[in-house]
Amino acid sequence: MTQRLARQVERILDEGSGSHRSVIVRMKLPEKDEETLLGVVAGAIQRRTLLLTARDILPTHLDLVAGPGRGTPSDRARETLGEEGGLAAQVAATAIPQVSKRVLRSRGLRSLRPLYSGLLKLGRRADGARSFWTSRCAVLQTTRDDLAKLNQLVEESLIGDIYPNRVLHVPRLVELKALPSRVVENKASAWGIHAVGALAARGAYGASGKGVKVGVLDTGVDAGHPDLEGKVADWAEFDSNGEEVPDSQPHDTGQHGTHVAGTIAGGKASGRWIGMAPAARLAVAMALDGAKGGTDAQVLAAIDWAVERGVDVLNMSLGGLTLGPEVPSTYTEAILTSLRAGIPVVTAIGNDGQQITGSPGNDLLSFSVGATDYRDCAAAFSGGRTHVIRESNFVSPDNLPLVYSKPEISAPGVAVYSSVPGGKWAAFNGTSMATPHVAGAMALLLSATSIKKRVAPTNRAFLIQDLLTGSVEELGETGQDHRFGFGRLDILQGIGFAREKGF
Repeated sequence: MTQRLARQVERILDEGSGSHRSVIVRMKLPEKDEETLLGVVAGAIQRRTLLLTARDILPTHLDLVAGPGRGTPSDRARETLGEEGGLAAQVAATAIPQVSKRVLRSRGLRSLRPLYSGLLKLGRRADGARSFWTSRCAVLQTTRDDLAKLNQLVEESLIGDIYPNRVLHVPRLVELKALPSRVVENKASAWGIHAVGALAARGAYGASGKGVKVGVLDTGVDAGHPDLEGKVADWAEFDSNGEEVPDSQPHDTGQHGTHVAGTIAGGKASGRWIGMAPAARLAVAMALDGAKGGTDAQVLAAIDWAVERGVDVLNMSLGGLTLGPEVPSTYTEAILTSLRAGIPVVTAIGNDGQQITGSPGNDLLSFSVGATDYRDCAAAFSGGRTHVIRESNFVSPDNLPLVYSKPEISAPGVAVYSSVPGGKWAAFNGTSMATPHVAGAMALLLSATSIKKRVAPTNRAFLIQDLLTGSVEELGETGQDHRFGFGRLDILQGIGFAREKGF
């Protein structure tokens, strides 16, 4: 067993209680193009740390990134794009092969076959293992002895990583009873919708989110809420082992999911607009229980489901606490698969303050969001820090150690007014509230441009992220910092830059 995997197993054994463990086993990356893509992204992120302005992230040749109808850049484009600061430019310049979602799914499932064969060799029944194709993972219920036996599969170079199937808690919600006057005085909409330019984008560009589906992984949703009625296109519920619960109907086990969904796509049933993209559709997966929380397996299963349902954007206002600079890579491949399918993964950075983050918000590939208030100040609870990857089965040794900063961007997350179950509304704080502003902004961007039609999937998600990052209202330190990322979301400018480039 490699030293890194040995340490992972030892940590799982030390941290758990009793004789049984629920673990997630990830297979090694077998595809060369995925290794290449990760190397390109890792290199671009390292260079991006030296940028002094978010505008340098905007590609200067988006028309070439889009290419002649398919999103494949010309040879001239590859030469020109090589020096750009954004991720989309670097990915386009490398010409990563386009792969269909069907092929991605087939690859993921195929990579798991050796694990099941290996388990049978070890005398383990494989029918109890639940697999997740986007992440090449399987969740196993093991004993201490079983964990030791997995050493044999590691020595056969089948296993890439072993993680505990962590318990994820629902972020604590505190309803604000006394709202600042500047929040109350916003009569047309919730203050955040106005602050990031969503209302103006509707008037200037006709942006509404029409034709866009946003995946929401959360505590569920009150689909009958007057601001959300008719907008929940898909629904699923998952248990702690990642199994889909049969015959489940849309419901919210708390308030969190309905509040998040309202900020993405809510209407104006309360008398003011609460949603960024009111014409968008939602695919909601209950990956957390409002009282009990959830597990990594639930979330990984929900990612599979959301990608299969054809979402254009994925919102994950959830996570598990990470205290140190090193980050578990539990979600790295699931996010990579989503990106290759053209789906940006928007995540909350966490609510535990400076120098603390949450996973998957701190994952290298996630598009993580911090929280600001109505004065454009960073919220005290908003997380962020510098992270480091020292050892990895994902990132080439040439790029290690890989140092990167989180979050990427910030958005309104204080006194955010949105829907809660039972046809009611409430104002909450949290990076969970900031994240759906960004996911909704992506829906607006897609509905107001030709990006969804003209840009191939592997380039699309990175382009969306670069347009939002490059168009922010720059706040805080020069460049990217731990409080604001590159700055506060401004979707009006984001659409404007995209339109200027021909989209």
